[in-house]
Amino acid sequence: MSAFPRLQRLRDDHAPALLAFERENRAYFAASVPDRGDLYFVRFGERHAALLAEQAAGLHHFHVLVGEGGEVLGRFNLVDVADGSAELGYRMAERAAGRGLATAAVGEVCALAAAEYGLTSLRAVTTLDNAGSRAVLERAGFTPAGEIEVDGRPGLRFVRALGAASHG
Repeated sequence: MSAFPRLQRLRDDHAPALLAFERENRAYFAASVPDRGDLYFVRFGERHAALLAEQAAGLHHFHVLVGEGGEVLGRFNLVDVADGSAELGYRMAERAAGRGLATAAVGEVCALAAAEYGLTSLRAVTTLDNAGSRAVLERAGFTPAGEIEVDGRPGLRFVRALGAASHG
């Protein structure tokens, strides 16, 4: 079995591949989540440095799914870490979608959340029309926990307990 793609904790040297990932998939992402806006790309270096500082402070845990050639295939983030919990957010490159990579990476992030970061639960949200994201969350052991509005669109909130009794 190939060692790639590989989930890696976000580092400074991921910046060029991460920027390429965001640029290449901008229109694809904008179809399901709000666009980041032009300023995001103009100030990408500053934003990347700020994310790394927040990660070093333990506020968030950022990960990238890296392919064999060093390209970023996905982002998997645990944000707003507090009281043993965090919110999971992720996005996959269009060319890597539909291959089970997101499900595997979400499972790996859940394991890291419990074993490395000491978290006991995760939450996530997605829009009702994002069937792929809902399927990833459900396959990774998340359960629906109520309806929510996501950027003006109907959505669902999901939760997952972590630890010995949890799925995965």
